[in-house]
Amino acid sequence: MKKKVFAGIRATGRLHLGNYFGAVKGMVSLQDTHDCVFCVVDLHTITTPYDPKTLQESILQVAIDYLAAGLDPKKVKLTIQSLVPEHIELAYLLGTIYPVSRLRELPTYKDKVKLHPKYQNMGLLYYPVLMAADILLYKAELVPAGLDQEPHLEVTREIARNFNRMFGEVFPQPIRLTTSGDYVPSLLGTGKMSKSVEGSYINLSDSPDTIRSRVMKAVTDTGPLGRVTELPKEGPIANLFSLFRLFDPSAATPFETAYLDGTLRYSDMKKALAEVVIEGLKPIQEKRKELESNKDEVRRIVAEGSNAARVEAQNVLSEAKKQMGLL
Repeated sequence: MKKKVFAGIRATGRLHLGNYFGAVKGMVSLQDTHDCVFCVVDLHTITTPYDPKTLQESILQVAIDYLAAGLDPKKVKLTIQSLVPEHIELAYLLGTIYPVSRLRELPTYKDKVKLHPKYQNMGLLYYPVLMAADILLYKAELVPAGLDQEPHLEVTREIARNFNRMFGEVFPQPIRLTTSGDYVPSLLGTGKMSKSVEGSYINLSDSPDTIRSRVMKAVTDTGPLGRVTELPKEGPIANLFSLFRLFDPSAATPFETAYLDGTLRYSDMKKALAEVVIEGLKPIQEKRKELESNKDEVRRIVAEGSNAARVEAQNVLSEAKKQMGLL
């Protein structure tokens, strides 16, 4: 029997390189060998400020990005979270066995509160419990996700252990699929690429001119004054080298050598990096154009995937409710 996999991305904007290398590339690598459910998590989307007038288009665009990046609807179930209401029901049940104090302590919750101090809501606090329900609803054992999601995955494992101890063995304890790009650095010099931080990211759908502009604006430093013995391990230049290596390690080599020699011209490096990114994204963008011209087909794919996921979700939810004495 194939191992189960679940992953989801919020519909807060077009997918960027962090989403692709941290999650989507891992999803694509698993679709031939695992039983996969991949989701646009629109219920998570509304925990932070959003425009209801554009939400449906945002959801559709994430689905298009998924398909353009290589997900095959014949091999995976591609779903929309709100079309599978069992996610919400299981989340409520799981919330009855998990302490509020633990949710308040999570660094991800604190970070979101700082980012949106006037938009503190129960959904935001409850986010990790709903995420646990997303994963456990399909008894997923593996979750392709970035390093920043590890605290939420630990909550999922804690909830699974609590449930199994209290009501009997039902849920596995999922682990995160790690990839070489599980932490894609920001173009701003510190932190990771984030849709909520303008200037930090490159979208999969960005035009060549936009990519060149974003890369040329990337933060750098003063650089070494002469020869050095090792490449930087952190900071703006280390970030740019990391991006190079994600796309084409060999293309980074001459610039690494120049850095060590103290002769690196950052403008030359940025120009080359932009072209490497543009070339790397070309197949995705060509597929994207096809999908943009046939949005009805994309809607059909996600509706079909959501219906198939519901059948599976209903079975697991019923099992959990029986164990809890609700059926």
